[in-house]
Amino acid sequence: MDERSKRPHAALLQLRNVQMQFGGVTALKGISYDVPSGIVQAVIGPNGAGKTTLFHCISGLLTPTAGEILFRGLPIGGLPPHRIAGLGISRTFQHVALFKSMTVLENVMIGRHPRTFSGFWSAGLRFPRMRREERRILEEAGHYLEFVGLSGERDLPAGALPLGKQKILEIARALATQPTLLLLDEPAGGLNMRETEELGELILRICETGITVTLVEHDMNLVMEISHRILVIHYGEHLATGTPEEIKDHPAVIEAYLGGG
Repeated sequence: MDERSKRPHAALLQLRNVQMQFGGVTALKGISYDVPSGIVQAVIGPNGAGKTTLFHCISGLLTPTAGEILFRGLPIGGLPPHRIAGLGISRTFQHVALFKSMTVLENVMIGRHPRTFSGFWSAGLRFPRMRREERRILEEAGHYLEFVGLSGERDLPAGALPLGKQKILEIARALATQPTLLLLDEPAGGLNMRETEELGELILRICETGITVTLVEHDMNLVMEISHRILVIHYGEHLATGTPEEIKDHPAVIEAYLGGG
């Protein structure tokens, strides 16, 4: 894409010397970087580099051993995942994690849960407010399915979808939480070339709505095509940050990842 000149806004997410240790193994060794709002930010590196660990720390599945994570200027390191989701961070995972016996539509409706207001008693007693909210959730879930191109499959069991569409459904469910920051963990894994191209188009459309997207990805063609900025992690350390052109020509990145001598 040639929106590389897209001017980033103020930092939405800030990592300051983030470290993560598992016993005697240090998975993250002082990662510091900012993610400006309104961009597609890729995180690349080989298996074991610490990319998914970084996502776990941001989304609350892990508490960093040291360092600070700020979202909109607020410290979020150590908050539980549901609190972080409520603040506006949503994510997908490397391996599809859908409710496969539920319909496509129902899976997206579940994504609306953090944004619902009716409590336990109104839900159980079917108060009018609850019925109105159910209709609203149904309409909104349908909107997200239309946005990602899955309206025609809304009544199918999620498990009946091919892998590519299951991954798109996960993105729709994540969008249903109305995130400001969307974390995508290897969204192109297992997809064919056509599915990967369609995924790239969807990610750019998501970014155009004002949602900041950060993705961990091994498909370098996809990364170079859609990213505004790229963070390179090498054995848990911050190796380089820059535009796709800067990363492509970075000597240390060439040596480590792109086959340079």
